[in-house]
Amino acid sequence: MNQPVQHPEEKVDVVELRVPCKAEWVALARLSVAAVASRLHFSIDEIEDIKLAVAEACTNAIQHAHGSSYIEIRCEALPDRLRISVRDHGRGTRPESIQSRDLDDERVGGLGVFLIRSLMDDVQYDVHPENGTQLVMTKNLIV
Repeated sequence: MNQPVQHPEEKVDVVELRVPCKAEWVALARLSVAAVASRLHFSIDEIEDIKLAVAEACTNAIQHAHGSSYIEIRCEALPDRLRISVRDHGRGTRPESIQSRDLDDERVGGLGVFLIRSLMDDVQYDVHPENGTQLVMTKNLIV
């Protein structure tokens, strides 16, 4: 994975979006994040990867965030990377169930997490059973 150089006084532009916790709003999240990624001059292939990762993260939030009426998407545009947070406020899944799994496992589901991890440079989860789940994904900009 590519590791960005940390700068103490980084300029961060923030774009925030709140969408209903319904599948028909995932496209808006994808397009919004694509617009931010485009401003950072990611390649078309990288933008497609970011859009797919965001769609998977939103779909997971919709499927597992019981009781949440909306999803928050936050994009932090930094000079050398894009950090995207997808957060729901529902009663989430158990933290131990959010793992990459073996692709030979025949269970349905769980491929979204695998896909997100393979498309993004860094992925972190913060799962709180009462306060929801936050997924933070980072894509480094290679210049």
